[in-house]
Amino acid sequence: MYDSLKIIFIFLLLTVLSSCGENETVPKPNAQLALQYAAATYKTVDTDCSYSIEVNDKVVVISKDDCSMTLTYPDMDATVFLNHRVVDTNLRQLLIDGQKLSYTHNQMADAISENPYVNPDRKAYGMLYQVEGNAASNVQFYVTDSTRNFLTASLYFNREPYYDSILPAVEYVKQDMIKMMESLKWKD
Repeated sequence: MYDSLKIIFIFLLLTVLSSCGENETVPKPNAQLALQYAAATYKTVDTDCSYSIEVNDKVVVISKDDCSMTLTYPDMDATVFLNHRVVDTNLRQLLIDGQKLSYTHNQMADAISENPYVNPDRKAYGMLYQVEGNAASNVQFYVTDSTRNFLTASLYFNREPYYDSILPAVEYVKQDMIKMMESLKWKD
């Protein structure tokens, strides 16, 4: 019996020693997300309110009585909330509120970039904010004609915000939000 144990031990020892060759261990390469989204095509949403905008034709638009909207991206589990307010000697407060929306995410943000938007031909003036980091909302904007209308938008995902995971979706929706700002038409 000891002889058979010796043979098994020697066989295992030889197997282990023979496996130690000059083969170098190669680490597994880092994985990258390869999310692909279809090229956006846009449709005009003409409201009974004082504005119209172009939105991605893949979103589900729900209009509300107060001229606000929700734009839902079902494939991304994301929603853009559009809120319309009437300017009536309260423009200063509306601007403060529009800026405050972005900076309330400051605790979770790594950085906040501001991109001004000015289009005098369409009487549209505003700001686009991109919040980097694990904030609840990564993109917001406000646009106003500075006399009668004030429109804000903010992007939210229906999941915990891990910025590196949702970044491709954030970039895709950000381009849609830029298109909303650029296509905005105030009705007289």
